[in-house]
Amino acid sequence: MLLDSLVYCQKEKGLVVYGYVIMSNHLHCILSSNTGKLSDTIRDFKSHTSKKIIAALQETTESRKEWILPLFKDKGLNNLRNKTFQFWQQNNHPIELHTNHFIDQKLNYIHNNPVEAGWIEKPEEYPYSSAKNYAGEKGLIDVELIR
Repeated sequence: MLLDSLVYCQKEKGLVVYGYVIMSNHLHCILSSNTGKLSDTIRDFKSHTSKKIIAALQETTESRKEWILPLFKDKGLNNLRNKTFQFWQQNNHPIELHTNHFIDQKLNYIHNNPVEAGWIEKPEEYPYSSAKNYAGEKGLIDVELIR
């Protein structure tokens, strides 16, 4: 669902994805916008994906939904900006990448998240990351390589 939504935003909202990793409980991205309204695109992405994920959880027989849906509901009801569930944290943590060294540092950090978690040995082994793209392989979604 997250990858489908990123691809949709690339095609329909001018999102440019330079790097990403989807972990079990968070997402890191290096993004820009061709429309100049990156915050609007991120807001729409978060709104759409949260609705899709909550709906999928409600329809599944997954046993963890019994504790996770009430948690999302409680967080939503205690947040004035929400009416029901809260899936994403309210704020993003944007960082302006202003030097080549800083960009390389953040891209390596993103790609090494699954390595640090002990899930894989090399970043390009993890499918839910742009590390494959940077290793010259076909990733799950297209990214604009930073060179």
